[in-house]
Amino acid sequence: MRRTIFFAAAASLIMAGAANAQQSAPTPSPSPAAPAPATPQAQPAVPSIQGVSIVDITELPKDTQTQVNKIVAQRGDVGLQTLRKSIDATPKVKSALDAKGVSSAQVIAASLQPNGALTLITKKAS
Repeated sequence: MRRTIFFAAAASLIMAGAANAQQSAPTPSPSPAAPAPATPQAQPAVPSIQGVSIVDITELPKDTQTQVNKIVAQRGDVGLQTLRKSIDATPKVKSALDAKGVSSAQVIAASLQPNGALTLITKKAS
């Protein structure tokens, strides 16, 4: 059950993280003496990637596969291309895919946990 919830939420969270990472440019951090202003529109910081796990969709339980496929279908091609561009622009993630013998073109979903654990869900070309 936890795994199902994890992967369903994971696909949504990574897209938010990937989109945020692409849209935000690094900004200098404020000095420690000046507290950051609290704004209702402030976005939480995206954690840095500490580790990358790559899982093929066929390794997931059937109900989780169904949920991931629904999320992928809802996101559409534009969202998928955005995710893949973000992966290709991140050397640590790209090298992890290369080490597994897969490419970003096979990634269909991803999840970045608050502790920096990134999980990529792949699907072999049919």
